[in-house]
Amino acid sequence: MNFRYLATAVAATLWLGASAAETHDDPTLWVNPFVGTSNFGTTNPGAIVPNGMMSVVPFNVMGSDTNVFDKDARWWSTPYEFKNKFFTGYAHGSLSGVGCPDMGSLLTMATTGPLNVNYKEYGSAYTEEKASPGYYTNKLSKYDIITEATATARSAVERYTFPGGDGNILINLGQGLTNESGATVRRVSDTEIEGSKLLGTFCYNPQKVFPVYFVARVSKKPSTSGYWKMQPEMTGVEAEWTPDDGTYKLYTQYGRDLSGDDIGYWWSYRDLKPGEQIEVSLGISYVSIANARENLEKEQKGKDFDKILVEARTQWRNDLGRIAVTGGTDEQKQVFYTALYHALIHPNILTDVNGQYPQMEGFENLTVPEGHQRYTVFSLWDTYRNVHQLMTLAYPERQIDMVRSMVDMSKEWGWLPKWELYGRETFTMEGDPAIPVIVDTWRKGLQDFDLDAAYEAMKRSATLPGDSNLMRPDIDPYLTRHYVPMGTHAADLSGDNSVSHALEYYVADNALAWLAAQKGDKEFARQLAERAKGYRHYYSKESGTLRPLMQDGSFLTPFNPRQGENFEPVPGFHEGSAWNYTFFVPHDVPGLIKLMGGNKKFVDKLQMVFDEGLYDPANEPDIAYPYLFSRVKGEEWRTQKQVRELLAKHFTTKPDGIPGNDDTGTMSAWAIFSMMGFYPDCPGEPMYTLTSPVFDSVTITDPSGTKLQIEVEKESPESVYISEMTLGGKPLKDFRISHDRLMQGGTLKFKLTDKPKK
Repeated sequence: MNFRYLATAVAATLWLGASAAETHDDPTLWVNPFVGTSNFGTTNPGAIVPNGMMSVVPFNVMGSDTNVFDKDARWWSTPYEFKNKFFTGYAHGSLSGVGCPDMGSLLTMATTGPLNVNYKEYGSAYTEEKASPGYYTNKLSKYDIITEATATARSAVERYTFPGGDGNILINLGQGLTNESGATVRRVSDTEIEGSKLLGTFCYNPQKVFPVYFVARVSKKPSTSGYWKMQPEMTGVEAEWTPDDGTYKLYTQYGRDLSGDDIGYWWSYRDLKPGEQIEVSLGISYVSIANARENLEKEQKGKDFDKILVEARTQWRNDLGRIAVTGGTDEQKQVFYTALYHALIHPNILTDVNGQYPQMEGFENLTVPEGHQRYTVFSLWDTYRNVHQLMTLAYPERQIDMVRSMVDMSKEWGWLPKWELYGRETFTMEGDPAIPVIVDTWRKGLQDFDLDAAYEAMKRSATLPGDSNLMRPDIDPYLTRHYVPMGTHAADLSGDNSVSHALEYYVADNALAWLAAQKGDKEFARQLAERAKGYRHYYSKESGTLRPLMQDGSFLTPFNPRQGENFEPVPGFHEGSAWNYTFFVPHDVPGLIKLMGGNKKFVDKLQMVFDEGLYDPANEPDIAYPYLFSRVKGEEWRTQKQVRELLAKHFTTKPDGIPGNDDTGTMSAWAIFSMMGFYPDCPGEPMYTLTSPVFDSVTITDPSGTKLQIEVEKESPESVYISEMTLGGKPLKDFRISHDRLMQGGTLKFKLTDKPKK
């Protein structure tokens, strides 16, 4: 049987419902990679393996009114958007769910007829689009070519089925989501090329550039091949102008290296048979061309497209299978496993098969100890809230390597990461988010890393003055006043976000205070604990919210606490209004309740945030708001009600089924925890708030065989409210539970009813 049709049939079973998935016992059949590809979710349906370096993503960015490649027509931060239907190639190495453009380069494209390398002309509309974990396919309407893609951890393979006649394979090295267009390419043989492509400028930061190295091969010797260059200078090298508008020059009798902006390479074939297939294999590395070749050889040698696809699907089946659920609706299973799929895309391995990786902000190539991986794409302002807690639960062997990666980064350049991208620190967003991740991981028992080095780096960022502090450039007033006044602009050039910065520092300092106490650094621990309560300075009784402070300590006037709810610029807050930040004091909720005037006023004000539409489900600082109700005895039912309503409203199986940027899996992780019935309520503290699970049972099994078992008994299928909880057969009264107690207490059982227990 032709494997292409088998793969398509398997992907299609996603829509057949529970019977198909349960019969196959395969969680990949519940995954819909098109979820989150619209509504600025910025996920993509491309082929990738869990946490893989390589991703093969359909590139369909185009202008708003024309079928022309134009990544700057709007704020494109992903190679793919569901509503666009104009294909300009497969991008290799892309980000998923982010809010800033970068990567998405090394574009491969197949065409028929006369050679045309003008990217403004060779794109095509497409139909018959399908995707499943590790696989993507479509049919190019302009050329009647079927395209397919799959991946290994560090390489890609595409298969193009031609209608017959003349065909071409193009590799465009100039275009991509990055603003860098420079590249180098060299012909190795009739069927192989090698080179490098410059990437970077994340969020249009011109300083953060880095190369990706590649080796590409075609499975059939071409009739002709060569280079192209856009708008060339005449150099005396034999060349031919393209017949259309003279934009490109083809190099047909040149075999040395070609470097420059907007270059590419092409293979052309004559008299292809109808249905003839050509495969393109491509390996990448962030260390060297030699490593890219070794990655390609070791991961693809002796394998064809079909075998690589089977291996990719097996990896996904095994990883998704670490969390098994029963019950719930078909749509809920699809939402859950698609969210888990998205949460396993980032961070990515940076290590080549030989263990090498590029030094953080340095020039050397280093090597990890055997059996370990170096990770990259640490979008920590997002992921420190829930993604790393999920990794600790179900994928601890990866989480420990992620922490080791962070600590090693601090050894290599002096600082823990904030938003690291392929060995470069982008300084995007705020805070000191690696601290809570590392402390949380240690406190949950994953301790095979250099805690002394981690503590040294944490202490450095928490104490050094601002003129030499890359993580906290506005730390000087914070050290003395315990708040950040207005007047200091963010390192990522996003403006004056003083309150947002301070709130993140409080969470980090709370986590670090615990570690300092464990280290016997008692005075430092006391200072940190006092600092972590500095949020009280920002509370304004007049507005009932946190409010920016001027340099003289007075409140910003005039002040509108709702300004920023539509992402318009607002003094003191980053990407949100005061209401999106006012309850973001997860480490001292009792103190915040007292500051607001007691339980009733706290609950009423929090409920108002939801009732008046002030809650933003796509803004990290307030995503834990629904769980705050459970910190007030008798109000836990509000958490159960609110979480279930938010899941139903904002997480669906449609392309817009994520409420905004997935933020490298953070929104998806919120849905995963919420559907399982517990949520990590404070970064850096090994605690969870319980809520009503969506499913009848949940079983989390890590590689050691350790299991967390959750069982649910419902009064009716619509039951939402918790009437009774037991852990290991013993009654459980508290809705907040420690990680150790949850993992060691036995089976967690819920009884749910249709009416709240008030």
